[in-house]
Amino acid sequence: MADCGPVTNSPIQTATATLHTNRGDIKVALFGNHAPKTVANFVGLAQGTKEYSTQNASGGPSGPFYDGAVFHRVIRGFMIQGGDPTGTGRGGPGYKFADEFHPELQFDRPYLLAMANAGPGTNGSQFFITVGPTPHLNRRHTIFGEVIDPDSQGVVDAIATTPTDGSDRPTNPVVIESITIS
Repeated sequence: MADCGPVTNSPIQTATATLHTNRGDIKVALFGNHAPKTVANFVGLAQGTKEYSTQNASGGPSGPFYDGAVFHRVIRGFMIQGGDPTGTGRGGPGYKFADEFHPELQFDRPYLLAMANAGPGTNGSQFFITVGPTPHLNRRHTIFGEVIDPDSQGVVDAIATTPTDGSDRPTNPVVIESITIS
């Protein structure tokens, strides 16, 4: 596991999200100064304060969007992906929003939190956390956070090496039980 050093108290960190999973907690610094729309979207969905037109991961029309969602795509050495309420890789909140690229945020290290998308301007609810440098993703996916401590990085690494099926789906579900914002 690479230790990139914590980004706590970074001038670009505006909040911390803790993803409580069935494999352990993942603490992430959110970069609201560099990706304000993306952070606001993630926080609003996590807390259930942002409206969406689809069912959340628990099957309801409102409330915390991510609670009960799974990491539906795990690729060893690359990333772990979640945030789809259907767990298929095709779900989202029923809306899309534009990318936010900042020159200070590059895929030059592991443990970055970014939006998954299907092309420019198609961000919704799905996100991923990298487990290595992925420079081919620069200016293709909005980076909006970073895993901030060695324990959390260890949880990400453990999820990234979990057994998967032929569709990169973990054979034993990795569940986001809840997300807290501080």
